[in-house]
Amino acid sequence: MSDLNKEVVDLVWGRPSRGVVSASIFRRWTQGFAFCENEQTALEQFEGGPCAVLAPVQAFLLKNILFNRESSNWRQITGSFCMACYIEEQKTALCSTLSEILESACTSPSTGFCLVTWAKGQIPHTSTHTNTQSQTRDLPAPESSQPPQEQQPSKSYVSAEDLGFERFHSALHKRTVMSVSGLREEVLSLYHTWRGCCGVLLFLYSVILTKGIENIRNEIQDTMEPLIDRVHGHGSQSFVNLLVTGHAVSNVWDGDRECSGMKLHGIYKQASVGFLTLMESLRYCKVQMHTGSQNILQKQIVKSLFMEMSLVCPESPLEQARRVFQSFDPEDNGFIPDSLLEDVMKALDLVSEPEYVSLVKSKLDPESLGIILLGPFLLEFFPDQDSGIPDSFPVYHYNGLKQSNHNDRVEYVEGTALVLGFEDPMVRTDDTPVKRCLQTRWPYIELLWTTDRSPSLN
Repeated sequence: MSDLNKEVVDLVWGRPSRGVVSASIFRRWTQGFAFCENEQTALEQFEGGPCAVLAPVQAFLLKNILFNRESSNWRQITGSFCMACYIEEQKTALCSTLSEILESACTSPSTGFCLVTWAKGQIPHTSTHTNTQSQTRDLPAPESSQPPQEQQPSKSYVSAEDLGFERFHSALHKRTVMSVSGLREEVLSLYHTWRGCCGVLLFLYSVILTKGIENIRNEIQDTMEPLIDRVHGHGSQSFVNLLVTGHAVSNVWDGDRECSGMKLHGIYKQASVGFLTLMESLRYCKVQMHTGSQNILQKQIVKSLFMEMSLVCPESPLEQARRVFQSFDPEDNGFIPDSLLEDVMKALDLVSEPEYVSLVKSKLDPESLGIILLGPFLLEFFPDQDSGIPDSFPVYHYNGLKQSNHNDRVEYVEGTALVLGFEDPMVRTDDTPVKRCLQTRWPYIELLWTTDRSPSLN
C-alpha cells in the first residue's frame, strides 16, 4: 500500500495542507459491518460519519434479501433455528452484497479487483467496552467457519483504541483478484475482517482502488473536495454515488448537462438501488429517475426508507411524461412557460406540428397566462394511464443509529403509504422530514405509521 497511501489519503481525507484529520473523526470510521441485535437484516451504526458506506450497503443488502431469496420474510436472515445456519446466512448475505458493489465499481475487468486488508501481524485486537469496538461482538461461529489462521488474535496485535490515523495507514495490504469468482471467494474469506475493527474503511478503500484513483478524479466535479468531510466526517455526494452506481459523479440528475459551457456529469444509467434526499425538498438539488429508483429508496445519507416488491416496475408513460415535463421546470414550480410546450411534446414523441401545439396551448391555457400546468398537461395526454404504483403500499423505515430509535433499539418501523393524485383532496397526516423526503418523488403522498411517533431522520 505504501506507493498508493498518499494518493488514497488525499482523495478520501483531503490534502495535508488543509489540516490533519481529527482523532475523533477518524475514530468514528473505525467500526466494522455489524448486524444489530433486534433485526437480523439491519446493520448498526455507532456514531455519525460511516453512514455514507453503511446506508448504500444496507440498501443493496435488503435488495438482495428481498429479490434473491425464496423466503418472503426479509426481516429474518434464515428461518432455521440452527446457530451455524444463521451465521452462514448472515455471512453470505453481507459478502455477496460487498462483492456486488465492488463489481459495480470496477471500470475494466482486465485491471482486476483490489481488496485492502491488514498486513500480516498488523490486525488490531478489538475489545467490546466501547461503542467503537462493539461491532466485534459476533455470535460464536461454528468450528467450520472460524476466521482464517492469519486473522487469529496474537500478542502482536494493536488495540483498536490505540490505532490512530497514521498507524492505520501503515498497516494496510492490497490484494488483486483477476476474476469475479475469485473476488467473491476472497470477499467471503475476509468476512471477519469486514466485521472487525475498521472493516468499513477497509471496504471503502477496496472500492476506491478497484475503481481506480484516476478514474474517480476524472468523475468528481471538484477534485479538491475530499470524499470524507474533515469537519463533520460525512461522506460527499460523489462518495455516495460511487457506492450506489459505480460512478463517483458529483450530481444526482440523469446524464450530463451543460452549464455556462462546462459539462457537469450526472448518473449515466438506472441504478438497482436508489436514494431520495431531503435536500431536494429544500431545492438544493433534484434526484432523477436513475438514482431515484423505484426498487429501494435510500435516504441520503444515513437512513433507508424502502418499499415492498410491488414498487418494482419499469417507468410508465405517465411517469416518463412527468419526468420530462419536470426537466423543463428545474425550479419545480409545477408549470412551464407556454413557449416550452413544443419542446416537451417533442421530447415525449407527441405530435408537435405548430398548428397542433397552438391548439393545445389554447386548451391548456384558456386565460392566456403564458404558462402550462403539469396537472392539466398530464390529463390531456395521459388521462387513462396508470403510474404503475399502487394507491397504497407498506413502507419501512430504518435508522442504524441506536440513539435515533425508540428505546435505543434499532428496529424497522412499519407504515402505510397512500399515493394520491394531484386532483385528489389532501389527507394531512404529518409534515415530518420523512414525508417531505418522499414528496420529492410522490408530491401527494401521505404516511400512516404503526407507531405512536414518526421515525427520525436524525
